[in-house]
Amino acid sequence: MKYRKLTLEELKDLEKEFIHFLSANSITGEDWVKIKTVEKEKADRLIGQFSDIVFDKILKDVELLEQRTATELRVFKFYDDKAEMIGLTVEGETQLDFRKNDSPQEMMAKLKLSGGELKIYTAEKKYNKLKEMEIFYLLESGCKISKDEQLFQALKQIMV
Repeated sequence: MKYRKLTLEELKDLEKEFIHFLSANSITGEDWVKIKTVEKEKADRLIGQFSDIVFDKILKDVELLEQRTATELRVFKFYDDKAEMIGLTVEGETQLDFRKNDSPQEMMAKLKLSGGELKIYTAEKKYNKLKEMEIFYLLESGCKISKDEQLFQALKQIMV
């Protein structure tokens, strides 16, 4: 297994897809009930295979991740051969809270109204593993999938 087994809740949400996976492997509903009770290792293996398929499908399309705390924002952009990260940290008293989905303009306005100091940092990394594995690791450590390309571009402009 490349990633992790889906949780029972995740499997319930993907019940139709799992049934389709089982039928594609010539396993009927009756067969599945028997496998779960008699051949637990085979059941675990099938759930693991299905989990990998689900994660592969999700992760191959991910281009951006975000990780937010009250005082720190990190945005990751994934390319074919590397990942780029832009991070912001606020030090001092401020109304700015990166967990809120303020626009970049609202963030800057709150920062200017306070005594906080903004620190910007970047990093670039070539993949040590498959791109999807790198993304999975970040998701498991608290990042969330993002579709906000504007945020990444705005942060990139601040760097210039």
